Amino acid sequence: VMVLMLIGLCHSGPGNDDDMCAIGGSASCCNICPTNMEQRITSLETRLQNTEREVQELRRLTQGNTFTKLTKKCTPRVAFSAALAGSGNTGPFMTATPLKYKKVFSNTGNCYNPSTGIFTATVSGMFFFRFSMFNNMTPAPNSVVSLMKNNERLTSVWDTAASDVHDSGSNAVVISLKVGDNVFVQLEPNRAVYDDGMHYNTFSGFLLFPM
Repeated sequence: VMVLMLIGLCHSGPGNDDDMCAIGGSASCCNICPTNMEQRITSLETRLQNTEREVQELRRLTQGNTFTKLTKKCTPRVAFSAALAGSGNTGPFMTATPLKYKKVFSNTGNCYNPSTGIFTATVSGMFFFRFSMFNNMTPAPNSVVSLMKNNERLTSVWDTAASDVHDSGSNAVVISLKVGDNVFVQLEPNRAVYDDGMHYNTFSGFLLFPM
């Protein structure tokens, strides 16, 4: 407002000097050059525009950091890895039996139950699972283990009796799960796996992304 008053006063005719001095208390206001005033206004406008750009950039950065923090906070973390514990054969059994991997290396999210060997999804999403098996020559037919989703067989590892003493194998899948779905490794009937404390038989999985 003061800037506009000064510009208006300086553009007044010479006959208004007394009025101007009466308002401003001095005639010195008449010495202000309109050109200098315009330069000052232009400079202020430039600084204001720069400030607005800085505020917008800070707002953008703040919103980005907030989104990242919220994403990390809201995205569930699910991962586990376990192995058979102890030494000797597991099996054979008369019926298909879930393997209980009691040596737990990690269990983020606590979705894997070492007492049952079953992973239960607590979030819907895309998951990765991998399992391995190892056998030792036994009188029983050698190993056949399968990765199960509820009652559905997803994939298997199969090794039959032969002249070689030790065999191992592994398999993996990427599957979608809904909350409450169960995933486990099943030892097929009349089959066996072997371990000697070196953790050859493992079961691992983790959430790739929620859906």
